[in-house]
Amino acid sequence: MSQRAEGSGCSQSREAPHTDRGPAETRIKSDFQSSRWTLTPRMPEQSNDYRVVVFGAGGVGKSSLVLRFVKGTFRDTYIPTVEDTYRQVISCDKSVCTLQITDTTGSHQFPAMQRLSISKGHAFILVFSITSRQSLEELKPIYQQVLAIKGTVESIPIMLVGNKSDEMAQREVDTKVAEAQAAAWKCAFMETSAKTNSNVKELFQELLSLEKKRDMSLSIDGKRSGKQKRADKLKGKCSIM
Repeated sequence: MSQRAEGSGCSQSREAPHTDRGPAETRIKSDFQSSRWTLTPRMPEQSNDYRVVVFGAGGVGKSSLVLRFVKGTFRDTYIPTVEDTYRQVISCDKSVCTLQITDTTGSHQFPAMQRLSISKGHAFILVFSITSRQSLEELKPIYQQVLAIKGTVESIPIMLVGNKSDEMAQREVDTKVAEAQAAAWKCAFMETSAKTNSNVKELFQELLSLEKKRDMSLSIDGKRSGKQKRADKLKGKCSIM
């Protein structure tokens, strides 16, 4: 029922305002309006993440090295990678943090992704195959891009890695040649084999030992596993392990 207000030419209604929405539609919209304020915003990246980026040409064994380290497995088949990220808890400044390992593509088709990986990375592993001289050459523009984006590599841990050391009969890159390249880039050098698990864990131990801003170790109980002696050997020079 409507009552006409005294002294006015309009009517005031005590009835609920008219709506075309049915009960269900009204309830859904109400639920959305009440819940939209409780949505949790995306959390920023954890500041205690330590991001290691692995670069190298296709087929040199980047993924095999990462999988051998993280999962202890090895695959014989070659599967091209676009970008994969693996995480492992490590010791950092007497606490724990996340070692985030990004396995990048060996293709040159994703330059923007490569630049982003470099800009966010804290440390870098540059992988070539000792059976391919060309794979070492392909690391040179990547190193130059790291230098261009970071400005300097003096305080950035970088490891030059010659993988597939189990294939000595097919070697194309002499150890001394790789050592000379590492010296020119002011980084450390190591030969590894993902297939035989040779120097894989040692590779990541050495990389963490090169970090000067934090006290880092693969062991989460604070034990340094003897890596300090190796860090002293690497400090200020390049060594073959």
